[in-house]
Amino acid sequence: MQIYLPIAEISVNIFLLLGLGGGIGFLSGLFGVGGGFLMTPILMFIGIPPTVAVSTQAPQIVASSFSGALAHWKRKTLDVKMGGLLLSGGVVGSFFGVQLFAYLRSLGQIDLFISLSYVGFLGVIGGLMFLESVRSILRARSGQPATAPRRRRRSWVEQLPVKMRFPSSGLYISIFPPIAIGFLVGVLAAIMGVGGGFVMVPAMIYILRMPTNVVVGTSLFQILFVTALTTVLQAGQNQTVDIVLAMLLITGGVVGAQFGARAGRHIKAEELRALLAFMVLAVCFKIGLDLVVTPSDLFVVTPVEPQGGP
Repeated sequence: MQIYLPIAEISVNIFLLLGLGGGIGFLSGLFGVGGGFLMTPILMFIGIPPTVAVSTQAPQIVASSFSGALAHWKRKTLDVKMGGLLLSGGVVGSFFGVQLFAYLRSLGQIDLFISLSYVGFLGVIGGLMFLESVRSILRARSGQPATAPRRRRRSWVEQLPVKMRFPSSGLYISIFPPIAIGFLVGVLAAIMGVGGGFVMVPAMIYILRMPTNVVVGTSLFQILFVTALTTVLQAGQNQTVDIVLAMLLITGGVVGAQFGARAGRHIKAEELRALLAFMVLAVCFKIGLDLVVTPSDLFVVTPVEPQGGP
């Protein structure tokens, strides 16, 4: 059963889109990630234009982030004060990212920039995650004890000026690192169509040294508002949000997330990380391969937007 996507300007099987939404939702519930860094490349693989894939993924992230942030707020594992700082940087980053998106689109280079961004980020993060998870699995199977923790040293973050207390996280640090992290995530949300959790969560743990039980809820809080703003900006300025595609993905994702959360209880943490890393590297390899192999159609005719003037 085919359905026409008005903004993407193509017809796609409705059950394929529901299945993709359900699959990514399953992975989201299984691994605890938004899934945008996987969904956007997959949409590009099935023929959705990269600009539409990036912009339309944001509404799905908004829906999943709202559900997760609400649950963490009820459990009091959400640092609203830290989330506000991350959000302030994310708002500025979203405006900057959307402007950069529009500029690169006017140059005709946005598709290449999106692909290169995915290859770079997914390659580095997937590689580091895979190495860490393999070491953990080998250590667990050999029966070796975990590495003894080193004596904690004062980090460079703690030496920066303009400090603020965050009672929920038990921190007293400068406001500049959270704002910078939020800015980076805002840019990623606009350019790559991701929530940025796969960058923000490690940064909050290893740079800001936030407690792990507070990190996830605070990350979802920031992602919720940044992706919502990005959706509005992309729809208003670039007209690249396909609401029909978004609704199908959200419907499948909500159902799939419930099954993924249940399945994740039966798999060890290090095995989950290894599986996620393998999937990230597989997507990275596919995007990189598409950049270097000769396409089946050497020439593609695209409509030219009318320019101003008489």
